[in-house]
Amino acid sequence: MPRLILMGPPGSGKGTQGEILADSWGVPRISPGDIFRAEIKQGTDLGQKVKAFSDSGILVPDEVVIEVIHHRLSQPDTKAGWILDGFPRTVPQAEALDLLLKSIQQNYDHVLNIDVPDVDLVDRLKIRAQQLGRTDDTEEVIKQRLEEYYAKTRPLLEFYGKHVTFIDGTPSMAEVTKHIQQKLELG
Repeated sequence: MPRLILMGPPGSGKGTQGEILADSWGVPRISPGDIFRAEIKQGTDLGQKVKAFSDSGILVPDEVVIEVIHHRLSQPDTKAGWILDGFPRTVPQAEALDLLLKSIQQNYDHVLNIDVPDVDLVDRLKIRAQQLGRTDDTEEVIKQRLEEYYAKTRPLLEFYGKHVTFIDGTPSMAEVTKHIQQKLELG
């Protein structure tokens, strides 16, 4: 089973594709955001730490994120494979992930990037904000999130270089899933 790093801008469908692929392959989809939300909900020490950063408007520091990923990748259900969704987000996180994987004697098999034009991303995110009742997700906020993605996360494509497989994220969800599965079978 594969060990996959799943990338793409907000609204590209990577979370949805990550869930579909994880179910299909029988491997866990690992998302720091999901882990943080669960820990906050459960009131754990980690959850309280993450909530303090969040409430202060500060991003969770890389050391904490790496610690969470290390703990999660040490669980028995990850031995058969995993999908990382939403991590790494920066080159320093990718460098730390490489060291972590080396220390636990694992490698990633694929880096997959789902591409969608900005105009489609903005439309998708506006629709999603309406569906979820997120009144603060204005077009301006959405564009800021995309700018942050391009500034901090997009450089990972250069970091991973020839290991990146690009997928067109504009067709239907089912077509994108099919394209991903075909590409990874060939790769």
